[in-house]
Amino acid sequence: MNVEQTSLPGVLVLTPARFGDHRGFFSESYSHQRMAEHGITTEFVQDNHSLSREVGTVRGLHFQAPPHAQVKLVRCGRGALYDVAVDIRKGSPTYGQWFGTELSFDNGKQLLVPAGFLHGFITLQPDTEIVYKCSDYYAPDCDGAVRWDSCGVQWPEVGAAPILSAKDEVAPALADFDSPFVFED
Repeated sequence: MNVEQTSLPGVLVLTPARFGDHRGFFSESYSHQRMAEHGITTEFVQDNHSLSREVGTVRGLHFQAPPHAQVKLVRCGRGALYDVAVDIRKGSPTYGQWFGTELSFDNGKQLLVPAGFLHGFITLQPDTEIVYKCSDYYAPDCDGAVRWDSCGVQWPEVGAAPILSAKDEVAPALADFDSPFVFED
Protein backbone atom coordinates (compact mmCIF):
# COMPACT_ATOMS: atom_id res chain seq x y z
CA MET A 1 0.00 0.00 0.00
CA ASN A 2 1.30 3.42 -0.94
CA VAL A 3 0.56 6.14 1.66
CA GLU A 4 0.89 9.80 0.66
CA GLN A 5 0.86 12.72 3.09
CA THR A 6 -1.21 15.70 1.93
CA SER A 7 -1.05 19.41 2.70
CA LEU A 8 -3.35 18.76 5.70
CA PRO A 9 -1.82 16.75 8.56
CA GLY A 10 -3.78 13.53 9.10
CA VAL A 11 -5.45 13.59 5.68
CA LEU A 12 -3.83 10.78 3.70
CA VAL A 13 -4.14 9.34 0.20
CA LEU A 14 -3.85 5.56 0.29
CA THR A 15 -3.37 3.50 -2.85
CA PRO A 16 -3.60 -0.26 -2.36
CA ALA A 17 -1.62 -2.45 -4.74
CA ARG A 18 -3.54 -4.08 -7.59
CA PHE A 19 -2.56 -7.44 -9.01
CA GLY A 20 -3.94 -7.90 -12.48
CA ASP A 21 -4.03 -10.36 -15.32
CA HIS A 22 -6.24 -11.09 -18.34
CA ARG A 23 -9.26 -11.62 -16.01
CA GLY A 24 -9.05 -8.25 -14.24
CA PHE A 25 -7.41 -7.46 -10.91
CA PHE A 26 -7.35 -8.24 -7.20
CA SER A 27 -6.75 -5.59 -4.54
CA GLU A 28 -6.74 -5.71 -0.76
CA SER A 29 -8.69 -2.48 -0.17
CA TYR A 30 -8.42 -2.63 3.61
CA SER A 31 -6.18 -4.47 6.06
CA HIS A 32 -5.95 -3.50 9.71
CA GLN A 33 -2.42 -4.93 9.78
CA ARG A 34 -1.25 -2.96 6.70
CA MET A 35 -2.79 0.23 8.09
CA ALA A 36 -1.04 -0.27 11.44
CA GLU A 37 2.28 -0.72 9.62
CA HIS A 38 1.77 2.86 8.37
CA GLY A 39 0.79 4.19 11.80
CA ILE A 40 -2.96 4.22 11.13
CA THR A 41 -4.65 2.56 14.08
CA THR A 42 -8.27 3.64 13.60
CA GLU A 43 -10.87 1.00 14.37
CA PHE A 44 -13.71 1.07 11.84
CA VAL A 45 -17.21 -0.03 12.91
CA GLN A 46 -19.48 0.81 9.97
CA ASP A 47 -19.33 0.66 6.17
CA ASN A 48 -21.46 2.96 3.99
CA HIS A 49 -22.16 2.74 0.27
CA SER A 50 -23.98 5.29 -1.86
CA LEU A 51 -24.81 5.66 -5.55
CA SER A 52 -25.09 9.01 -7.33
CA ARG A 53 -26.77 8.64 -10.72
CA GLU A 54 -25.95 12.03 -12.25
CA VAL A 55 -22.66 13.77 -13.02
CA GLY A 56 -22.40 16.88 -10.84
CA THR A 57 -24.06 15.38 -7.76
CA VAL A 58 -22.57 17.03 -4.68
CA ARG A 59 -22.77 15.29 -1.32
CA GLY A 60 -21.40 17.37 1.51
CA LEU A 61 -19.71 18.99 3.06
CA HIS A 62 -20.65 16.78 6.02
CA PHE A 63 -19.37 15.94 9.49
CA GLN A 64 -20.48 14.08 12.57
CA ALA A 65 -19.85 16.02 15.80
CA PRO A 66 -18.46 14.70 19.06
CA PRO A 67 -19.08 12.51 20.93
CA HIS A 68 -19.69 10.51 17.74
CA ALA A 69 -17.12 12.16 15.46
CA GLN A 70 -15.99 9.91 12.63
CA VAL A 71 -12.77 9.11 10.84
CA LYS A 72 -13.63 8.02 7.29
CA LEU A 73 -11.73 5.87 4.80
CA VAL A 74 -13.28 6.68 1.42
CA ARG A 75 -12.96 4.95 -1.94
CA CYS A 76 -14.80 4.90 -5.25
CA GLY A 77 -16.40 1.57 -6.11
CA ARG A 78 -17.55 2.59 -9.60
CA GLY A 79 -17.13 5.71 -11.72
CA ALA A 80 -15.18 8.75 -10.53
CA LEU A 81 -15.53 11.56 -8.04
CA TYR A 82 -13.58 14.52 -6.69
CA ASP A 83 -13.27 14.01 -2.94
CA VAL A 84 -12.59 16.83 -0.47
CA ALA A 85 -11.60 17.24 3.19
CA VAL A 86 -11.75 20.65 4.96
CA ASP A 87 -10.16 21.28 8.38
CA ILE A 88 -12.76 22.67 10.84
CA ARG A 89 -10.84 22.24 14.10
CA LYS A 90 -10.89 25.55 16.03
CA GLY A 91 -7.33 26.73 16.67
CA SER A 92 -5.82 24.53 13.96
CA PRO A 93 -3.04 26.14 11.91
CA THR A 94 -4.83 24.76 8.84
CA TYR A 95 -8.40 25.74 9.86
CA GLY A 96 -10.53 26.29 6.76
CA GLN A 97 -7.93 24.80 4.41
CA TRP A 98 -8.95 21.99 2.11
CA PHE A 99 -7.46 19.11 0.18
CA GLY A 100 -9.07 17.43 -2.80
CA THR A 101 -8.22 14.52 -5.05
CA GLU A 102 -9.88 12.38 -7.68
CA LEU A 103 -10.95 8.94 -6.52
CA SER A 104 -12.02 6.54 -9.22
CA PHE A 105 -12.58 2.89 -9.88
CA ASP A 106 -9.64 3.07 -12.27
CA ASN A 107 -7.06 4.71 -9.96
CA GLY A 108 -8.05 2.75 -6.81
CA LYS A 109 -7.07 5.63 -4.53
CA GLN A 110 -8.62 6.11 -1.09
CA LEU A 111 -8.81 9.18 1.13
CA LEU A 112 -8.45 9.00 4.91
CA VAL A 113 -10.45 11.87 6.45
CA PRO A 114 -9.81 12.43 10.18
CA ALA A 115 -12.40 13.54 12.71
CA GLY A 116 -12.59 17.33 12.77
CA PHE A 117 -12.72 17.62 8.99
CA LEU A 118 -15.64 18.23 6.66
CA HIS A 119 -16.02 15.63 3.94
CA GLY A 120 -17.75 15.87 0.58
CA PHE A 121 -17.51 15.05 -3.10
CA ILE A 122 -18.79 15.81 -6.58
CA THR A 123 -19.40 13.05 -9.10
CA LEU A 124 -17.45 13.13 -12.36
CA GLN A 125 -19.14 10.18 -14.07
CA PRO A 126 -22.71 8.87 -14.09
CA ASP A 127 -23.64 6.06 -11.71
CA THR A 128 -20.73 6.73 -9.38
CA GLU A 129 -20.55 4.69 -6.21
CA ILE A 130 -18.70 5.73 -3.07
CA VAL A 131 -17.84 3.20 -0.38
CA TYR A 132 -16.44 4.26 2.97
CA LYS A 133 -15.58 3.00 6.42
CA CYS A 134 -16.46 4.99 9.56
CA SER A 135 -14.88 4.87 13.00
CA ASP A 136 -18.18 5.50 14.81
CA TYR A 137 -21.81 4.66 14.17
CA TYR A 138 -24.13 7.17 12.53
CA ALA A 139 -25.78 9.38 15.15
CA PRO A 140 -28.51 11.63 13.68
CA ASP A 141 -28.25 14.14 16.55
CA CYS A 142 -24.53 14.66 15.73
CA ASP A 143 -25.00 14.98 11.96
CA GLY A 144 -24.06 18.33 10.41
CA ALA A 145 -23.11 20.11 7.22
CA VAL A 146 -21.42 23.23 5.88
CA ARG A 147 -22.32 24.70 2.49
CA TRP A 148 -20.29 23.02 -0.25
CA ASP A 149 -19.33 26.26 -2.00
CA SER A 150 -18.33 28.32 1.07
CA CYS A 151 -14.86 26.93 1.81
CA GLY A 152 -12.90 28.06 -1.24
CA VAL A 153 -12.74 24.54 -2.69
CA GLN A 154 -11.81 24.55 -6.37
CA TRP A 155 -14.40 22.04 -7.55
CA PRO A 156 -13.94 20.56 -11.05
CA GLU A 157 -16.15 21.94 -13.79
CA VAL A 158 -18.78 19.36 -14.73
CA GLY A 159 -20.88 21.46 -17.11
CA ALA A 160 -24.09 21.63 -15.10
CA ALA A 161 -25.47 23.12 -11.91
CA PRO A 162 -24.69 20.91 -8.93
CA ILE A 163 -27.35 18.46 -7.78
CA LEU A 164 -27.83 18.91 -4.02
CA SER A 165 -29.96 17.39 -1.29
CA ALA A 166 -32.39 19.62 0.61
CA LYS A 167 -30.06 19.38 3.63
CA ASP A 168 -27.04 20.55 1.64
CA GLU A 169 -28.96 23.42 0.02
CA VAL A 170 -29.64 25.02 3.42
CA ALA A 171 -26.33 24.23 5.16
CA PRO A 172 -24.62 27.27 6.71
CA ALA A 173 -21.57 28.86 5.13
CA LEU A 174 -18.21 28.19 6.77
CA ALA A 175 -18.03 31.86 7.85
CA ASP A 176 -21.29 31.42 9.80
CA PHE A 177 -20.42 28.03 11.25
CA ASP A 178 -19.46 27.41 14.90
CA SER A 179 -17.38 24.26 14.78
CA PRO A 180 -17.76 21.67 17.55
CA PHE A 181 -14.15 20.54 16.98
CA VAL A 182 -11.06 21.88 18.76
CA PHE A 183 -7.50 21.38 17.55
CA GLU A 184 -5.35 19.26 19.84
CA ASP A 185 -1.64 19.40 19.13
